[in-house]
Amino acid sequence: MRLAGPLRVVVIVLTAGLTWILVSLLLGTQSGFSRLQQLLSSPDNPSTAEPRPRRYKCGLPQPCPELHLAFRLVSGAANVIGPKICLEDKMLMSSVKNNVGRGLNIALVNDVNELLKFIRPLHEGTLVFVASYDDPATKMNEETRRIFSELGSSVAKELGFRDSWVFVGAKGVQDKSPFEQHTKNSKSTNKYEGWPEALEIEGCIPQKKADGQ
Repeated sequence: MRLAGPLRVVVIVLTAGLTWILVSLLLGTQSGFSRLQQLLSSPDNPSTAEPRPRRYKCGLPQPCPELHLAFRLVSGAANVIGPKICLEDKMLMSSVKNNVGRGLNIALVNDVNELLKFIRPLHEGTLVFVASYDDPATKMNEETRRIFSELGSSVAKELGFRDSWVFVGAKGVQDKSPFEQHTKNSKSTNKYEGWPEALEIEGCIPQKKADGQ
């Protein structure tokens, strides 16, 4: 019988608190509910809303080290969506810029309509970015394949009709480029009717050091 008084007080307090929260929700203020969430929240139960991950140059998830160039290449999707070539957060080529076309889309960086006339006079150290669109192989002959191989390509000599290809090379490289992807046109594996899936590569390219450094 002695506990009746304290229990009655507790019941009254709880009833008043719940009534306050309910009235707040009905009036649209949600202050009572928000306060309840704050009281119930803990480090082990954070809010589900998380900030978007930060993106760096050309959309890379991490910044490039000093003396490196950020890049992203995306090949065309079938013959519908054009390729993209981004360097240091500058879109060099894309459908939006209206400067891409079917075949090989090539951007030359740090250098000075036929493919051979375009790639023969490259200067030493020139970076070459290539993204295929629709078909990269139709206008390639033995010499063009050899030149791309000398620029660091591992697959230029075997590119076929409607293959997908993205590649970053350089004039005067000694080894094969680590920045290259290639998917063969195959009816059994094509993502699109008559074409393989689009390819994408991104990363950081070390800048060529000046003489004496």
